[in-house]
This record gives sequence, C-alpha cells and structure tokens, in this order.
Amino acid sequence: MKDRIEKGDIVLINKSGKYYNQVGEVSEIDYNIFFVKIVIVKLGNQQETFEEKDLQLQTKKPSLKEVIASVDKILELVEHIPHLPTKEKLELPNRLKYLKLDIPKLDKQVIQNNFDSIDKILAVTREADSSASFWQEIDSNLEKISWWIRTSL
Repeated sequence: MKDRIEKGDIVLINKSGKYYNQVGEVSEIDYNIFFVKIVIVKLGNQQETFEEKDLQLQTKKPSLKEVIASVDKILELVEHIPHLPTKEKLELPNRLKYLKLDIPKLDKQVIQNNFDSIDKILAVTREADSSASFWQEIDSNLEKISWWIRTSL
C-alpha cells in the first residue's frame, strides 16, 4: 500500500514542467470539487498546487513516537557534554524531560517555548566546544523535533 501524503511530508514533484524533479514540503492538503486530493507544496519561499498523483513521497514527517525517541536520545547525549555550566547541567535535562511530557499534550506555545530554551542552551554550549562527535547526532534529533513542531501543531 502506498503511503499517504500528509502535511509536513517531503515530496518529489513528478509532473513534467517548471517544477519537475524539485523537492518540497507539503504545507496543506485540500480536495477539489471532484474529491481529487490537492496538495500545496512549499518550494523555497513560494507555494504551488499539485494533485497527489503528481508527487512522490520522499520522507514522512516524524511521528510522535519518533519525536519522543529524539528527546530521549538528546537527554542521553547531554550527559556527555563536557564543560556544561552547573545551571545548564540542571536546567537542560529538566527542560528535555518537560518537553517529553508536553509533546503528547500538543500545546504548541508550551512546546515551542521549551524547545526554544533547549535550543538556545545547546547553541551556547556548542560555541564553547563544537568539536565533539555527538553534536551531529544532537543536531539531527533537534531538527526532527523542530520539523514535528512546525508541521504537527
């Protein structure tokens, strides 16, 4: 069975023409008067409309389960950050635990505020020591959480 295209998914445009072979993010789903699924795709800073048949799913947006797993992974990796100031050593794990608890509640403002604080602490910490190998994994998990927040709430 073909995966259904949903808001937040990354798609490849198969329709010949100006946008052929471009990749974009689904920003909205609608149906026309004939109940044909219409997909609005964000391409850079513009949006274009396509029928679902003209698109190929590239990447599904992260599920709730995947996002919580990403929070857990960051929580695990935070333990390995050297030179983390005492205040951040306490605040960062607590904020991550709260984020994990907040995600299933789907309260965008609470989740976004908490995520922004976590991202800010990690950005400052990364500036002090960006050489460690775990930063790439932290960044990919942060991106997954950010993508979910942007497209699911």
